[in-house]
Order: sequence, then C-alpha cells, then structure tokens
Amino acid sequence: MSDQAIAEKTARRDPRVEAAISHWAPRFVINGVPLTDFQEVTAGIDRWEDWCSAWSARAAVHEELGDKALAAGAGLSAGEHFTRAAVCYHFGKFLFVNDMRQMKQAHMKAVECRNRALPLLRPPGERVAIPYEGRHLYGNLRKPAGAGAAPVVVMCMGLDSAKEEMDDYENRFLKRGLATLAFDGPGQGEAEYDFGICPEYEKPVTAVIDYLETRKDIDAGRTGVWGVSLGGYYAPRAACFEKRIKACVALSGAYERATGFEGRPIINVEAFRVRSKSANLEEAGRIAARMTLKGHAQNITCPIYIVAGTKDRLTPHTHAEKLAAEVSGPCVLSVIEGGNHVVNNYWYRYRDQTADWMATRLGVARR
Repeated sequence: MSDQAIAEKTARRDPRVEAAISHWAPRFVINGVPLTDFQEVTAGIDRWEDWCSAWSARAAVHEELGDKALAAGAGLSAGEHFTRAAVCYHFGKFLFVNDMRQMKQAHMKAVECRNRALPLLRPPGERVAIPYEGRHLYGNLRKPAGAGAAPVVVMCMGLDSAKEEMDDYENRFLKRGLATLAFDGPGQGEAEYDFGICPEYEKPVTAVIDYLETRKDIDAGRTGVWGVSLGGYYAPRAACFEKRIKACVALSGAYERATGFEGRPIINVEAFRVRSKSANLEEAGRIAARMTLKGHAQNITCPIYIVAGTKDRLTPHTHAEKLAAEVSGPCVLSVIEGGNHVVNNYWYRYRDQTADWMATRLGVARR
C-alpha cells in the first residue's frame, strides 16, 4: 500500500479505531499479541463496530492451534497457544462497551482460553475464587517452581486490563521466586458484571490478602502489591490502608483523577462510564472524584517503586512525582523520557527492574 493510500485510509478510519491503535500498539505486542497479528488485524478495521469480531477471529486461529497441540500431546505448546488466544480475545473486548453482548462473548472466550492454559504452563497456575461482598472475585494464582511457601505479588488491573493479559508480567516475577495472584477487582474483567469501579480499592485488596492467609502454600506474610494504569492508582491506594502490604509497584497511576474527561479517548471515557455503572458522565465524574491519594499518600510506609513516562497522554508524569514526594516510606521514582502510558514502548526500562526490586523487598535472593 502506498503512503498516499495509507494516509487516505487513516483519514476515513473511525477515530475510535485510530485511538486504539495509536494509544495501545506497544502494549498489545509486549503483552502477547504477535506483531504480524497486530498489523494484519488492525489494517483490516475501519469501523470500531468491527473491532471485537476481527480480534475474535484472529484469537480463534490461536485457539485452534492450541486444540491441535493438545490433541498431539504437546501440552506446553498448547498452553502457549491458548494464552495467545486469550490475549487476542481480551484485546477484542478490552474497551468494546458499545456492544455488551459481543463484548461479553469475547470476554468469556478469553477467560476460557486462559483457564485452559493455566495447568499447562510452566509453572502452572490455578483459578481461584475470593469471597467479596457476598459474591466472588476471580484470580489466577501461579507459584514458582520449587518447594516451600513463596512470597506473593497481588496484581491489580486497570480500567481495561484483566488477568488474562498478565502472562508477561507474571513470568518475570515467577522466574525470580515470587508467586503471583492476578485478580479482577470491582469494575474489572469478570467482576465488571457484578461490581462497579471501586475508588476505595483497599477493600478488594484486603479481601485478597485475607484469602491468601488461608493458603498453606503461600507466604502471605510477604505480600507485595503491583498495579498497572488505573491499577497504578489502586495499588498505592491499597498500601495507604492495608499494612500487610510489604512493598508496592505503581505503573502510570494517577495521584488523583479529574472529574471531567476532556482530552481522553472517547472509548476510554465510555468504558469508565460503563464500568463505574454510571448513567452519564456527570455521575461518572463523581466516582472519578473519589479516586485520590490526597491526604492519604503519607500513610504509605512500605517501600514503593513508581514508574511514569514523559509522553503519557493519559496520566501526566507529574502525578508520579507528586506521589513520590508525599509517601513516608523508601521510594524509587523512575520517570522515563519518551515513555508512553505504562511505558510499554520502553518496557525494558522497568519490567525486569521492578521485578528485581520486588523480589529483594520480599526477601528473595537474586537469581
């Protein structure tokens, strides 16, 4: 395709599609979508209404490869194929709140594929149910190879992320001797159908740690918390109040959210409205106003590692600087020049570094 043809196609493309591509391309690839898949699928989408079905069709290719590998007795390969299928289904649904039936169908396929992968992974994982407000939050628990109860990293999702997207992050912690529990909290993943967004995120994190304390195969006395994007607010928010947390990593989280939504991609704004179970943006703004670390950040006494990018169009890096200035415990602040939201374009500048830091803080020897 010529440069002129590409320019013409971009000009007529739905701005919601263009926003998804321009904002999140590096994230898709580093979190498990093959680059060629990203290029081919997005090249064929002009209307946002076609986004979820296009990604679901590509996910089905990986799911079929998983079925064939499993039938051939190649369990490890099957697990990897199912994981890729899960992440493609996930990115089909991640902001597709304009068609809830289609979104949920893709979502349940993402959950199904990751659940099929879990027992086949190295190390394997298990689906867990965490009691919460009369219902359950669901998570994927994985433990590092070797005997003994391992320390654990509780992984907090963002507005549009879910536990099915966490394989790369999980593996970095697991290789360093840390267990991981990636869970869908209120307004996230599987929990978005039962619960709206919860600005007071210490509540679900407390429920998760209560659950971990019932496990004999986990050292809940060495629990860290980690959060990405909106989870980069949730994790330090939990650390303000839940003193069983021994260390915290916050990736591109807000110090406080504005009550308005100006300047944000419309698909992001609509996802916040839907997942906060708000009837309109005014109501959503009141929920956003509760998302603040003001007056609380000084209560963070555990070590904290904060990451931000100077080219983040969703959360200015000044939020990270403000949080770092107010915490009471030891703090590492990493503001990465040129980094986009969650610095997925320069992932190598923080993913291994934060995993090493968390392992040290939770008392695991370097590997």
